[in-house]
Amino acid sequence: MTDIPDASASNPAPELRPELRVWCEAWKTCFQNVLSQVSGSAPGQPGAFEISTQTLPVTDSDVWYTVVAGGAARGEMTLRLPAACGARLAQKFLGETKAAPEGTAAEPAGAIEISPEQKEALEELLRQIAGLAATALAPTTGGEVQFHLSGSASPSWTSNAIVCLQSGNENEADASITIEIRISSALAAALQPPESSPTASPRPPLSSTGHPAGAPTEPPAESPTGPSTGTPSSASYRRLMDVDLDVKLRFGTRHMLLRDVLALSAGVVVELDNALHSPVELLLDGRLIAQGEVVIVDGKYGLRVTDVVDPPPAAASPV
Repeated sequence: MTDIPDASASNPAPELRPELRVWCEAWKTCFQNVLSQVSGSAPGQPGAFEISTQTLPVTDSDVWYTVVAGGAARGEMTLRLPAACGARLAQKFLGETKAAPEGTAAEPAGAIEISPEQKEALEELLRQIAGLAATALAPTTGGEVQFHLSGSASPSWTSNAIVCLQSGNENEADASITIEIRISSALAAALQPPESSPTASPRPPLSSTGHPAGAPTEPPAESPTGPSTGTPSSASYRRLMDVDLDVKLRFGTRHMLLRDVLALSAGVVVELDNALHSPVELLLDGRLIAQGEVVIVDGKYGLRVTDVVDPPPAAASPV
């Protein structure tokens, strides 16, 4: 396995934008804390992680996980580990003492396969780290963050930033751990402070009338038929933002005869019209507003939205 240079020697982490560096530092700390608890070592010992922007060579045996962020920060990121590193983490989580093989000239570390049991343990370990990271990042993002982690292949989206977390002592190569983090452009944009947006332009100062200073003002035109019936102001919408609405997920439908309904009992299977991989529907007051796929978030059902359904055009009113 190719060693990643120390972050302070070359490719220092400050090359990242400040908000991305804060994000990666939080993940680094959470990796460090969870692994310290699992292995029984104290934080700050030689196994502490360092951040590097040096890229990690890709091999066919690498283990990939996609982390979908929701809540105050929305977007995707991936965690990629060489198979040997994934096996070491799994062994730490399972309490095994046998070290994962580093590989030989005939069978390099990149060719080592991680067992299904180790992969399951690794995924559970990463879920725990993601849960801790969600809590740690809430003050930074200004609100609650949720992470959904799942095994995946290499991402199809373009990475905005790539960093590597590396732990281990130079004298203990068999104990080193390397994890690559790739942040999507959508997540990077969600983390970017609004005032730093390149498209943002300073707003001119307003006069006492609410118009830009120096701009000519005209009295509002009065409609001969009474008050304007144009688009409601943003203030009107703000009054509705805290209204509590109930939404429901619909997996499918089925028309049944009354006698079949009355014959229902424990153990009876009701077959739905929808196929197995059909999108699940999100309903608001019985009206379809979005479609997506079911996910599990912290032991609860969730919906990853794949399509937002546009409302049908309003019927033209008679003149």
